[in-house]
Formats: sequence, C-alpha cells, structure tokens
Amino acid sequence: MPSIDTSIYKRPEELLQNLIRFNTTNPPGNEAPLIEYIDKLFTAAGFETITVAKDPARPNLLTRLKGKGKASPLLLYGHTDVVTAANQNWTYPPFDGEIADGYIWGRGALDMKCGLAMMIAALLRAKAENFKPAADIIFCAMADEETGGSYGAKFLVREHMDIFRDIKYAVSEFGGYTMYINGKKFYLIQVAEKHHCTAEITFYGPSGHGSVPMKNSAMYKMGKALVALNDKKLPVHITAVTERMINIISAHISEPESTFFKELLNPQKTEAILEQIKDKTDNFFDPLLHNTVNAIMVKGGERINVVPGEVTLYLDGRILPILSDIDLKNELTEIIGNDCDIKITNYEQAKADADLSLFEMLSDILKEKEPDCIPIPIIISASTDARLLAKLGIQTYGFLPIDLPEGFSFMNYVHAADEKIPVAAMYSGTDAMYEVIKRYGK
Repeated sequence: MPSIDTSIYKRPEELLQNLIRFNTTNPPGNEAPLIEYIDKLFTAAGFETITVAKDPARPNLLTRLKGKGKASPLLLYGHTDVVTAANQNWTYPPFDGEIADGYIWGRGALDMKCGLAMMIAALLRAKAENFKPAADIIFCAMADEETGGSYGAKFLVREHMDIFRDIKYAVSEFGGYTMYINGKKFYLIQVAEKHHCTAEITFYGPSGHGSVPMKNSAMYKMGKALVALNDKKLPVHITAVTERMINIISAHISEPESTFFKELLNPQKTEAILEQIKDKTDNFFDPLLHNTVNAIMVKGGERINVVPGEVTLYLDGRILPILSDIDLKNELTEIIGNDCDIKITNYEQAKADADLSLFEMLSDILKEKEPDCIPIPIIISASTDARLLAKLGIQTYGFLPIDLPEGFSFMNYVHAADEKIPVAAMYSGTDAMYEVIKRYGK
C-alpha cells in the first residue's frame, strides 16, 4: 500500500503510478486493494466515502464534494479494472508504473487509470483549496467494466439506483484525447457510443464420415459466409454526431483536402474516401459510418472423423446508436443470405440520442488552454459503462483530456503492449478536470 499523502494531487503522475501498481487484471479483478487506497486518500482529505459491493473483493467507491445546489449533481466516474497484459511483449513490466522517455508506462495508463488519477487529483485539490462548486460533484470508482459491469455499473444501476438520483450529466472515458489531421490538432469529446451485441449464426448441412467427400457442409457454408463478411461492408449510415464531426473537421483543414474529406458524407463516395484515408487516420472513421461485426468464435464438430451437421459462428457486433439489432440482422442477411439461422444475442442499447448541453463548456476548457485546438464530438465504436448509466437517462461525456504528440495513435496502445501516457498530459488533463468541477452548474 502506498503512503497516504493528500498533497499527491500536485503530482498526478505519481498518483497514476500508484494506481497502475495495483494489479486489477479482470478477470479476476480483485479491485479491493486499489479501492482501499483511494478510500484512504479521500478520507484523509476530509471526504466521506461509502463502498458498495456485490462481492467484497470487487467493491465500488463513492464520495461527494458538496456544492451550492445550483444545478443537478455532476457524476465523475471511471473503472478500476484493466485487461490482461499476458502474452504481450512489454518494454517495461506492465504493473511497475515506470516513467521513461517522458511517459508513464503500464497497463491502465490510458484505459483508464489515467482518468481516475485526474478525477481524484482534481477533487483533492478542490478540497485542499476549500473550493465549493455550484453543484455537488459525485465521484464513483467502479469495478468490472472490462467484462460487462456485473460487479460494477450494472450492479449499481440495478441494485443501487438511488446513488444516481437527480444526476443528468456525467464525465468519464473514452474521449478527450488528441488526433491530428492535416497538421490540425483535434480533441475528441465522446458524446455517444455504439450499441453492443453478439450474433450467433448457425449453419446446417449433411453430416457423415470424415472419409467421404461432403459438399455444401455446414463448415463450407460458414466458410462462404466468412469470406462474404470479409469482402463486403455493411451499409453506410450517417448519424447527426458524425455529420457534425466531419463538418467541423472539413471547416478547419485546407483545400483540396477539405472538400475531399467532406465527401465522407456522400454515401456514394464514402467507401472510396475511407480507403484513401485509412492509413493516415488509423481507420478511425470507418466504424463511425457503419455497423460492424467481427468473427470471434466457432462451435462445431465433436470428433475428427465426423463431418458436423451443424456449426455456429459467433460475432461481436457494434450498432450505430440510430439503428437497432433488427437493422443489423437484416444487414447480415443481405450479405450472407438466408441459408442459415441468424440470432442477435446479448443486445445492450446505448443512448440513442446525444445531449450536447455540456459540449461547449468542455470545448471552452480546452480552447482556453490551447487556442488553436479544435474540439469535436464523436461516437466511439466501443462500449463503456455509459451505456448502463444511459438507462437512467444520464448523458456521459468522454472527457479525459490527453494531449498526445502527433503520430501517437491512442487506439494502438489501448489494451496493447507498452500502453503509456505522456507525463505532461497528466498535468494538463488534471487541470482540465479541475476546470470541469469549477465551471459546472454556473
């Protein structure tokens, strides 16, 4: 257990190091020691805290910075678990929190112990400076985001809904980081995310002895379907958020790139433009303009000498917020045909519409520090705990400002080896989070 020093808010990189050094790989999670450390930091600073747990080894912590009651409470939340670092080639041990070359290295450096450190540091600073915000600021450190939230957000929403009473807005992952296009610096503020589901596609065919040639087997049909899904894209869809994002980007880059980039909004040209820009943008825009599926698992066959009569393919599906599971099923049918059974399972809806009420405030915080930066709203292609809080009508903004150097691809390091964050970004991000506390509700 690190020593408890409430002045650590002045050294957010050290706070992040401490958080990284708790191995909260999920499964199993084991977030309790990390929560105990956060709890001691807050209580030493004079906060009152509570912990709520479905399993004592996997608690969730809440605290509150009392405000003046001028607005509904603002929720700052984040998850304490991380994905595995096993079977990855790391330059520095993933749970050492090493500082080297101007970066803090370790699992969770980006996803999302950096955000927890920013929030904690900003709250500790507010308490140290006796700052009373316009509205209550509620902080929640949640378990189990990486495997669905059963011990974290899902549990809290189902069993402790009163925690979130009167909350309309929240700040958490996944946006806030920088992206460069044509030399311009954009800050991505998440305002929506895609629905998540899985799809089970079952194929049928003749079965028999493995020594006998078997045409049109279930395996063969599955193979044809996989080739079709690899070679063909699902249809283009343009959401209001993505249209606004692309229009802002186009307005800030020079010609002829500006006109060229805006052609992403022309469904007749979208695919051609995506193909031309994918290497420069790490394919960032593709999943914002399509529903997507990826083949993940296959189940079929019992013995090496028996041709199976039934094979099931499991897909990870991500659906744009303006669409539904029915739309995805229809799009899959259009590509692979009707000679199979398609079932959409584990369908979890995100918020269908984006409330941009706080977008200008968050943008102003960034632009006052960096006048030349350009904040843009985004839909993220992944899923976060925001989808669960959306069931209570809470709008989450992905706003963990991370100032990354040009050429640093955020998504190439998340869940990957050598996850790292610039030390300087921890200071600018913490300052931005403190500004959120100061400005919200005014």
